[in-house]
Amino acid sequence: MGVSTFTYEHLSPIAPSRSFKALITDSRILLPKLLPHFIKDATVIQGDGEAGSIEQINFAERSPFKYMKQRIDVVDKDNLVCKYTMIEGDPLGEKLESIAYEVKFEATSDGGCLCKMTSKYNTIGEFEVKEEEVKEGRESTIGIYRVMEAYLQENPQVYA
Repeated sequence: MGVSTFTYEHLSPIAPSRSFKALITDSRILLPKLLPHFIKDATVIQGDGEAGSIEQINFAERSPFKYMKQRIDVVDKDNLVCKYTMIEGDPLGEKLESIAYEVKFEATSDGGCLCKMTSKYNTIGEFEVKEEEVKEGRESTIGIYRVMEAYLQENPQVYA
């Protein structure tokens, strides 16, 4: 098994605590509401939604993927850090065993936040994941963040 690690950062005008609540704590409710053309639903299928839980995300019909399951490894509400691992589903294909993610939200001087994201692709065999191959997923994630940011800017009372 090989491991390919990628990191990137995203600056957001939204405060870190609001971003964390929208994208981590309440994502199962908010993201299907904001992105019904992409995410059909998200449900906890094992556990209580905290560390150790498993959730399943079902994608909308137009998506190239049907579903994915992820295990929540860490939800640190005090330090605004979440770690989770995609353990099953179409995005893994036949070359990936799992993808481990770490997301951290840090305050910036302008009242927004810097979102630091690390993804570790655990491959089957000696397959190596290249930067170009994760570009589409990264752009999709940034697109989700931008939709969330627009929603929270239009609704300043939400997660305030």
